[in-house]
Amino acid sequence: MTRDIAVVAFAQSDVRRTTEESSEVEMLMPVLHEVLDRTGLKTADIGFTCSGSSDYLAGRAFSFTLALDGVGAWPPIAESHVEMDGAWALYEAWVKLLTGDADTALVYSYGKSSPGRLRDVLTRQLDPYYVAPLWPDSVALAALQARALIDAGDTDERELAEIAARSRRAATLNPHAQQRGAHPQGEYVVAPLRHGDCPPVGDGAAAVILAAGDRARELCDRPAWIRGIDHRIEAHSLGVRDLTDSPSTRLAAEKAGVFERPVDTAELHAPFTSQEVVLRKALKLDDSVRVNLSGGALASNPVMAAGLIRIGEAATRVQRSEADRALAHATSGPCLQQNLVAVLEGDPR
Repeated sequence: MTRDIAVVAFAQSDVRRTTEESSEVEMLMPVLHEVLDRTGLKTADIGFTCSGSSDYLAGRAFSFTLALDGVGAWPPIAESHVEMDGAWALYEAWVKLLTGDADTALVYSYGKSSPGRLRDVLTRQLDPYYVAPLWPDSVALAALQARALIDAGDTDERELAEIAARSRRAATLNPHAQQRGAHPQGEYVVAPLRHGDCPPVGDGAAAVILAAGDRARELCDRPAWIRGIDHRIEAHSLGVRDLTDSPSTRLAAEKAGVFERPVDTAELHAPFTSQEVVLRKALKLDDSVRVNLSGGALASNPVMAAGLIRIGEAATRVQRSEADRALAHATSGPCLQQNLVAVLEGDPR
């Protein structure tokens, strides 16, 4: 890397079960205003803009263009979009700043899961020839992964319940979380996963501002420097994967420099309790690491924004001097198919 690049501001909406009264643009605009206000920047000051969203959630093609109108695309701006979680939009913006073509970047993402049946919508990620025609939904596939973990002796239902309880207790301090405080495990959704093991369905948006070098220090008292970031992908076919492990997460972490020195905080994008077990093993996280102080995706999981929120939450801990070296993880696809890992550090105190 030839330039130091940092997260200098982060904002997110409250995640709600439904936002019928608001469009994607109306949900996003307050978040964009908030993140810009935190730096004193205006839209015209941003060198590059990148967004992440999904047409499958919106139910129409090129749905991101409506949000772009809300951002302000005139006079013309340098802009891009990924049909992925906003964490991957942040990766593209990071690359853009590395080239020196811009000194600042605005990254945002949003998702409204409430209009449709999310479990069915997510089947469009599956192999279209052999798996998708069977219509296994996202919870059923996560249950297969959980069962594989239990059969391998890596976890049990009691540990999964403890992960759920810890996450939602942590969310009591997160005003944006959808589910906070005590939450019973409830009945099985798909055994061995109960309601408490699964993420809530909700609508939400998030935005991050990146800046390079001295510009970052001008905009933030303690920038969260991205010391490493990488993303990898598993095989598309579930039948050739070991669902109890995540080699792509481990490789991304290695390339991002996670294993060079211990991290003190981690924000893991684990929508299901069983997936936290997999990620902890792949990332070699012991009990000394504080995991998902925000409550994580078990407390609120706005599709297409939850991964970017993990990076934003980790960066905020660094900026507040609550962490010195934080790990952020984002995932997409069934059973942790695609994984992104970032390391964020603050200047020495």
